[in-house]
Amino acid sequence: SPVSSFPDGLRAHMLLIPAIDLKDGHCVRLKQGDMDQSTTFGEEPDVMARSWVTKGARRLHLVDLNGAFAGHPKNEAAIRKILKQVGSEVDVQLGGGIRDLDTIERYLDAGLRYVIIGTAAVKNPGFLQDACTAFGGHIIVGLDAKDGKVATDGWSKLTRHDVVDLGKKFEDYGVESIIYTDIGRDGMLSGINIEATVKLAQALTIPVIASGGLSNMADIEALCDVEDEGIEGVICGRAIYSGDLDFAAAQARADELNG
Repeated sequence: SPVSSFPDGLRAHMLLIPAIDLKDGHCVRLKQGDMDQSTTFGEEPDVMARSWVTKGARRLHLVDLNGAFAGHPKNEAAIRKILKQVGSEVDVQLGGGIRDLDTIERYLDAGLRYVIIGTAAVKNPGFLQDACTAFGGHIIVGLDAKDGKVATDGWSKLTRHDVVDLGKKFEDYGVESIIYTDIGRDGMLSGINIEATVKLAQALTIPVIASGGLSNMADIEALCDVEDEGIEGVICGRAIYSGDLDFAAAQARADELNG
């Protein structure tokens, strides 16, 4: 299986990436992508971002939830506050409603490191290709899937696209990495789908970031076991907000296992 994700035998430690989901300027968590099932966790997203960095986060994952449903940015003010607060210290990646090159350019200029393209990558591959050409090294694709098939539109539509086939196609376009979310598990604390994540990572040479269902330290240890397959990190959502997983302890454990 390809391990060229980590050139010359070098590899980064497993990244634990706290998710900050933004809705109406606040931090929330959704259950299985349902906007009506949201829990508000914090009023000030920049304060939340700072707290995760203080606990050892080396990258942050932002989602503009309103933007994802509207198809254009909706929480830009909150995102800019976060970038001002921590953007010079850690990499920040953002998804949700990014559908044109102007939006990408504006966010990168504001200090964002990676832009995540989800539904638009599947529905409008030409846009993804243009984005990779214009902003090489900054484009991540988010693939959401159930039973190996890709879903779009806030998970409301299952397509016939096979995850691995699409992943290979997007790799050819020049995307930096792929975030793979098992949408049957997201926000449910039911454990990462390691098998499906590894299967995708083995088929690609670009790194895969695991997402969906992270519930406890055992998940972190299981991911560290397969990191060499090309798994670069994991998005941490509900578990680190509910207290099921101590973020600082988990990142320290991952560093120790990869040490």
